[in-house]
Amino acid sequence: MSITVTVLDDYQGCCAFLDAACELDGSGVRLDIEHEHLPASALAARLAESDAIILIRERTRLDRDLIGKLPRLKLVVQTGRLAGAVDLEACEERGIAVRDGEGSPVAPAELAWLLIMAGSRRLGGYLDRQRRGEWQRTTAQLETESLGHVVHGRTLGIWGLGRIGSRVAGYAQAFGMQVIAHGRESSAGRAFELGLEYEPDRQRFLARCDAVSLHLKLNDATRGMIGAAELASMRADALLVNTSRAELIRSGALLDALDAGRPGAAALDVFENEPDGARAYQGHPRVLATPHIGFVERDTFEHYFATAFRQVREFFAPHERREDH
Repeated sequence: MSITVTVLDDYQGCCAFLDAACELDGSGVRLDIEHEHLPASALAARLAESDAIILIRERTRLDRDLIGKLPRLKLVVQTGRLAGAVDLEACEERGIAVRDGEGSPVAPAELAWLLIMAGSRRLGGYLDRQRRGEWQRTTAQLETESLGHVVHGRTLGIWGLGRIGSRVAGYAQAFGMQVIAHGRESSAGRAFELGLEYEPDRQRFLARCDAVSLHLKLNDATRGMIGAAELASMRADALLVNTSRAELIRSGALLDALDAGRPGAAALDVFENEPDGARAYQGHPRVLATPHIGFVERDTFEHYFATAFRQVREFFAPHERREDH
């Protein structure tokens, strides 16, 4: 009996053409790739013949109900680090093995810096109006037009000075920005090591920054920790950048805050209930939105899938040996 391994949410259709796919050569594994993001109601039927599932980050959630409907499932592989997309308890009860890999801070840090630069220069608005045939405009009405600005000499606030946030701090300093850190004690310690200023008071931190970049893990303590009061503490010309998790911000709070004028703009790579939940932001005049591409680039995918395919092969190797006999 052949082994079927299903990769979900391969939007770019790149998985089978990566160099990493060589990890499965000679393994007898049938690679089954789904390119669309399927609704929860369609997943059980789509995965009914799957012996293993490879998840691309958290694009699809495997909850208890779905796991109970997959009788052949023996292995779940999460590309990168395990997050909240897999019900680990349900997998353990069913005897389903779960594997994960290692993430890299490079690609998400580079995208965060790209959004800081692009948001500061109003790049999203300029490109949008240029596509409409207008020249050097960011909005349809002159009354709402404004100039972007350079980052040199301005202040970047980094909320969460971990591996990604520390890299962004280095980029900012190279471009002549002052950097202020905020977060837990670990961020304070890291700021001391890097020679950065640490601001413990949240409101003062937000009020001092020309741009704030979020680099926090999502857990019970951080979910919804940024609400109306925090956003209102930001300046009217400030930029909020979020490449971490949309759920760090209370649902609906950012759209309300942008409409109220504080902060002045946002650059976002993450959204609730992706991809459908991104629509409310993509058309907003004060939002530069990218489709969760912080980790979506060739080097990261090669790393993710080399690890994932190797884990699949090693897991089913005993099966291969039994078939040989």
